[in-house]
Amino acid sequence: MRPFLITGADGQVGFELRHVLASLGDIVACGRAEFDLENEAHILSSLEATRPAVIFNAAAYTAVDRAETEAARAVAVNGVAPGVMARWAAHNDCLMIHYSTDYVFDGEKNSPYVETDATNPQSVYGKSKLQGEEAVRAAGGRHLILRTSWVYGQHGHNFLKTILRLASERETLRIVADQVGAPTSAALIANTTARIVDKILTDKSAGSGVYHLTSQGSASWYDYACHIVDRATARGFGGLLPTDRIEPISTNDYPTPAKRPLNSRLNCSRLMDCFDLTLPEWQEGVDQVISRILT
Repeated sequence: MRPFLITGADGQVGFELRHVLASLGDIVACGRAEFDLENEAHILSSLEATRPAVIFNAAAYTAVDRAETEAARAVAVNGVAPGVMARWAAHNDCLMIHYSTDYVFDGEKNSPYVETDATNPQSVYGKSKLQGEEAVRAAGGRHLILRTSWVYGQHGHNFLKTILRLASERETLRIVADQVGAPTSAALIANTTARIVDKILTDKSAGSGVYHLTSQGSASWYDYACHIVDRATARGFGGLLPTDRIEPISTNDYPTPAKRPLNSRLNCSRLMDCFDLTLPEWQEGVDQVISRILT
């Protein structure tokens, strides 16, 4: 059987994919050194060398604020490279799995976004990710675009680990309280992806398209930070500030170069219905990762 190719294998989702896909087949795991997403010729030569059955494109330019001044690089990695991979996949009987983001929406809707809602990215990062989605669809091959949000994990840099560090270093924290979303573990994304792909590879009638994949429920960044500190303290992580020293602030109090969506909630009903899945509440994954970090 042809192998599975994972790009961004050293990132949060790629790291987890390497573990969960091992039981489904042979894996070729590529980091930046092995798979240059800013070089089309290198992408194509790597694909010809590995000839994968499935491409898992977990690589992305994720420096949201830096993208405002490095637009060309963000577009090359997030917007152009996915299309190069998807066109190769379409001509070589290869399934393309591409990860996208809540940032393709403007965040102004009052309820969770569904897949058919109009996109309207407000940042260079969001626009580059939408360009990648459009390129994957335009290639015309079998594909899944999985939009997710607020990703964290035991591996890599993320909000959860940053809060644990800052809560042990500072006497107070000021955290944005008017942006809401669903903290989603990289492990959940990887495990769900594996289940979906296993079904698609055995059921050729399973359709292509866009799906939302996040934990269930929602929280503000402030709620999320308080939960992290509460759970870590309960697990015996000493020296953290108490949650009454965490101050809720507004987005306007914390200006950033790139505009963030106020509403990052994604409705995952389509994914759960099509693939017979149940997704956990966001607290479950957070608690599991905190336990792993502290053991």
